[in-house]
Amino acid sequence: IGSGAALVGQGDLQPLKGDAMASAAHHFLTMACNNAWANHRLLKACMQLSAEDFAAPRTSFFPSIKATLNHIVTVDWLYIDMLERAVQGRPPNLEAGRFFEPEEPFATCAPLAEAQRDADRRLIALCRTLTDAQLDGPVQLPRRDGIHVDRIGRILAHLFQHQISHILEY
Repeated sequence: IGSGAALVGQGDLQPLKGDAMASAAHHFLTMACNNAWANHRLLKACMQLSAEDFAAPRTSFFPSIKATLNHIVTVDWLYIDMLERAVQGRPPNLEAGRFFEPEEPFATCAPLAEAQRDADRRLIALCRTLTDAQLDGPVQLPRRDGIHVDRIGRILAHLFQHQISHILEY
């Protein structure tokens, strides 16, 4: 799927002047870059699997590697869309459920890897623009029972934890 450097720009993780560790926004950018790197490594390994092994039943939260990776990318689409809309001051996507139609949009690893790489690039670009003050800004979450409101920083933390929990299944 290409090199990890293609996902993370050369300047993304350069040291910041001043007290960089005090910046929550920089922490989230670092997490987005690390997330892209982890996805790259995982998907590179999965590309080596046969189609049968990619879709084979597994003992995990989802029944296969294919199902797990499809879930990760569709959840990314949902959350990145919500976050982009929040930062841009746009209303929530009232048809957000369409991100899960179909539940497994990719039958094979190659197009799934490309979609994940695109999602990772969007997330890095979003995090690159954030300031600490914006992390406390509201994000509207379309749910079955209506629109819920949370904070950008909390949703980013949830998104990264979601990724980690599923990647650790394998």
